[in-house]
Amino acid sequence: MLDLTYEMPKPKTIAGAKHDWELVIGMEVHAQVSSNAKLFSGASTQFGAEPNSNVAFVDAAMPGMLPVINEYCVEQAVRTGLGLKADINLKSAFDRKNYFYPDLPQGYQISQLYHPIVGEGEVLVEMGDGTARMVRIERIHMEQDAGKSIHDMDPHMSFVDLNRTGVCLMEIVSRPDIRGPEEAAAYIAKLRQIMRYLGTCDGNMQNGNLRADVNVSICLPGAYEKYQETQDFSHLGTRCEIKNMNSMRFIQQAIEVEARRQIAIVEAGGKIDQETRLYDPDKGETRSMRSKEEAHDYRYFPDPDLLPLEIEQAWVDDIANNLPELPDDKKARFISEFGLTDYDASVLTAEVESAAYFEEVAQGRNGKLAANWVINELFGRLKKEDHDITESPVSPAQLGGIIDLISSDAISGKIAKDLFEIVYTEGGDPAKIVEERGMKQVTDTGAIEAALDEIIAANPAQVEKAKVNPKLAGWFVGQVMKATGGKANPKAVNELVSKKLGS
Repeated sequence: MLDLTYEMPKPKTIAGAKHDWELVIGMEVHAQVSSNAKLFSGASTQFGAEPNSNVAFVDAAMPGMLPVINEYCVEQAVRTGLGLKADINLKSAFDRKNYFYPDLPQGYQISQLYHPIVGEGEVLVEMGDGTARMVRIERIHMEQDAGKSIHDMDPHMSFVDLNRTGVCLMEIVSRPDIRGPEEAAAYIAKLRQIMRYLGTCDGNMQNGNLRADVNVSICLPGAYEKYQETQDFSHLGTRCEIKNMNSMRFIQQAIEVEARRQIAIVEAGGKIDQETRLYDPDKGETRSMRSKEEAHDYRYFPDPDLLPLEIEQAWVDDIANNLPELPDDKKARFISEFGLTDYDASVLTAEVESAAYFEEVAQGRNGKLAANWVINELFGRLKKEDHDITESPVSPAQLGGIIDLISSDAISGKIAKDLFEIVYTEGGDPAKIVEERGMKQVTDTGAIEAALDEIIAANPAQVEKAKVNPKLAGWFVGQVMKATGGKANPKAVNELVSKKLGS
């Protein structure tokens, strides 16, 4: 487990005309469950299909159609709860959330208000500067996604695509524990990372598979501490919800913009209305969408077509026993097992595929050397070409082969970079490439000494200068490397130069 020697990060403070103000943020993250079928029908969840092609009769709300729970979606929600160290409720129930919109054929959404599948949990959000915030999870509930209204295909009509209708979402609701825009983005990133490790959500924000509603309020310094002591929300300002955010950058911008809007209103003697707002990144502003609805506005009631959901503890235990190693645990293990720095371990465990790649390369090898090559050479090259690790032309075995050649002194670090370039662009077995192309390092001290003697004999003035100023000995090292085509063992060259020149 992690050694939790973190300090809490300081809250974001914004200077108003009259006071300094602190931010308080809570988030409702909608994560699409990784499942081939929808929550209550067998229709496909494939992204990018022809409009209205992934729609079953129950999704389209045809008369007489009854929902049937997808057990795998329930399992994925339980798995997510366990990954967030949350309580799993063995009894939960579905409710109808009533509202009317063209892309909601039923006229209601099946959700879980009163009895969610997952209870309280927590997420450790590291900020990369030795600080971390423990964000409390209030609940996770399952619900149907709505469809999509399309307004830009015709000047006079709107179109509706029901492909997303009925897709299973997990709504992950946090407590108002987040204290700044950067923390909010880091929290989303951590949730995404955990769910990708678990395989419960692919976290693709571009496709809308991970979206966030961001609740923002402001308070004077000291007020948040009073809320923490009492759990009395009256110590905090009125919150506004920024709806449907699917970009880390925009989330941060929207929080900053909304906080400044609220500060200006309050300092001018105005009152913040609790409402739902939209963020316009082009204009850099939030706009009112509607007044914030409460539960009674949706007229929630238990869904009469669905029995309460009861699961067995043994089933939950079986899921728990088969969880993969999660990011925090993997990071701690990489630090202890491979001797990595906190930073390197964070980079390597950021994505589950990257961690698996590194571990295969590092197995039985120098962990620090392996991390250096994976992060600096491979990741650097992939980033330059806008590829991810799954598209790497260099396999773990090939990169491991390069590291083996370095460790055995068969090649130098410089030659290794040339070899990496060949393997990256042409492929092949590193050991065979070195053999066939004559890239082996010269370790024969006799040959190196002969080359050095020639250079010394040809440059007596430089020899005298180096004896007076030992720093100039590097010139001889460079000349020997040049004479041997960069193949001489650098360590052997340095030792011989030092010996010959008495430096």
